[in-house]
Amino acid sequence: MLPRFPVLSRCLALAAALAAAPAVALEFPLPPPGEDIVGQVQTISAKYEDTFADLAQAYDLGYNEMLAANPGVDAWLPKAGTEIVLPTRFILPPGPREGIVINLAEYRLYYYPKGQDVVRTYPLGIGREGWGSPVANTKIIAKTANPSWTPPASVKAEHAADGDPLPNVVPPGPDNPLGPFKFTLGLPGYLIHGSNKKFGIGTRTSHGCFRMYNENVLELSTMVPVGTPVRIINEPYKFGVGGGQVYLEAHTPLDAQGDPSMVDKHTAVINALLSRKDLSAQMTVDWDRVRDVIGAEDGIPVVINSAGTAMSAAPEAPL
Repeated sequence: MLPRFPVLSRCLALAAALAAAPAVALEFPLPPPGEDIVGQVQTISAKYEDTFADLAQAYDLGYNEMLAANPGVDAWLPKAGTEIVLPTRFILPPGPREGIVINLAEYRLYYYPKGQDVVRTYPLGIGREGWGSPVANTKIIAKTANPSWTPPASVKAEHAADGDPLPNVVPPGPDNPLGPFKFTLGLPGYLIHGSNKKFGIGTRTSHGCFRMYNENVLELSTMVPVGTPVRIINEPYKFGVGGGQVYLEAHTPLDAQGDPSMVDKHTAVINALLSRKDLSAQMTVDWDRVRDVIGAEDGIPVVINSAGTAMSAAPEAPL
């Protein structure tokens, strides 16, 4: 009879490998017409070795999403047993549910596969200050596996000024900043691609392109055909309906000029609500609750009142 311990060791090793493997993409059934909410918020108990960067990758979240949903928790050394919120509930972006929709303020991409009643969503790294990602309508014009990278002159100049000169061409491989796959957009110079640095996903870290975890960009590469429309928006405040309730999801606005004032945020919320013609005439807003949601900016959808009654007037004083 063979000893049992080697078999047990192999089983434990396999279980550990499976537990450490990244989760598959967040995929949800599309809600029925008139509904906008997908997913559920989750909580987990932190282990000693957990970091926000590792948890974000395992649960298809971005680093900033984890920070926003867990204020006051040490991102690199959360205490063992600390309850960690995973913000895996979303209001779908406004506008048509087709192709790819990127919401810059959310650091997140949504993909609606044609002919399927599902939506898949992935975290993104976006353009940092001075290299902002554009708001535009475009499409996928090419797909390239194992791409090489030709650094633009502006990027080469920046690296040279920092004492880190770049070669004219970076070949495919683990040191390539584009990772294992790239989608070329119809906007000259902009890509959706993988990365050789997982810690930039969910932050403003790129030169304008959209970075993904490598396992996510490879998964997306098998589903998204050339010609897929791509709509890039910048919506820090999203309204949606779920189960007869009206929700608001707030993210920190992207602003190169500094943090917007509460008056500016208040105005943006009102404008976002008024743009939803299906909601603005049939709901009563609890503006105190709206103020709290804007103050938290944790990216989690929160009920702000019920649909089916006349909308109350916006407050005259700032939130």
